Order: sequence, then C-alpha cells, then structure tokens
Amino acid sequence: MMHNAPSTLEQLLVEHALAQVLTRYATACDTRDWALLDQVFTADCTTVYGGSYICQGIDKVRYMISSHLDGCGPTQHLQGNLQVDARNPQAVRSKIQVRAAHKGLHERSGTRYDAIGFYEDEWLLQPQGWRIHKRSMSLLLEIGDRSVLQPAAKP
Repeated sequence: MMHNAPSTLEQLLVEHALAQVLTRYATACDTRDWALLDQVFTADCTTVYGGSYICQGIDKVRYMISSHLDGCGPTQHLQGNLQVDARNPQAVRSKIQVRAAHKGLHERSGTRYDAIGFYEDEWLLQPQGWRIHKRSMSLLLEIGDRSVLQPAAKP
C-alpha cells in the first residue's frame, strides 16, 4: 500500500526521476533496445512477472523479456497512475498501472494479446541514477492469445 503524504519538492524530484526510468523500460520493450534495460534495473535485480516468471540478475531479466517480445509484432507498453513512497530514501517503492498491447507477427499477425495489471518496484539509488532492484508484476486481466509472445524465429 502506497502512503499518501503531502508532496515535497524532494518527493516530486524522486517521482520525476522514477518516471523517467519507467519510460526507459517501456521504450526498451517497444523498440527492442535491450541494452537500455541496464538503465532500468540494478545488475543484481530480482523480478517476478505474472507470478511465474522469476528472474535473478539483469542478464536473465533481459533474456526473459526478449524471449517474449523478439518474435512478437509491434507492442505498446503504457504506464500510468504512478504512486511513489519515498519517505525513506533507503527504501523507495512505487506502484504503476500498466497495459501492454502486443500484435502477432507473420502467421500470427491477426492475433493480439493485451496484459493489464501493475508493477510494484523497490528502487536503489546508484551512482548513475535510480534503478529498479525488485519488481513484481501482477496481472489483473489478459485479453487475447498469449502465444503472440515468443522468441524470434531462427534464420
């Protein structure tokens, strides 16, 4: 549960910085720029997507995400309603709603899959800026055919 406290300038600056990182995440997914994930997650991060995809470390996170999106058509990861709890600078947490739309590729081009839910993140301030140290994605609703998510076809 996020704490609703009056905003301070420091709180607003943290929220803005986190929003920029979350935008980089969506951009990495939608452009397949996997190197950009280094500007999103800590090297030793832990993620849990949909309760079943557990990854330890940035390389495994990168592999998991790319193995779901590289064989997918266009995607759009929309995030909104960011809530940030930065009362303790050593334990910053956030929650953001997400809707990720995915279109099939090639023979699946008429197929679509949408994932609707939220990300709950725990953050660490690194020398290069804020990074997600722990992420949990909870799915509230899935629409369409999840088989749209797949690795790239081998040549």
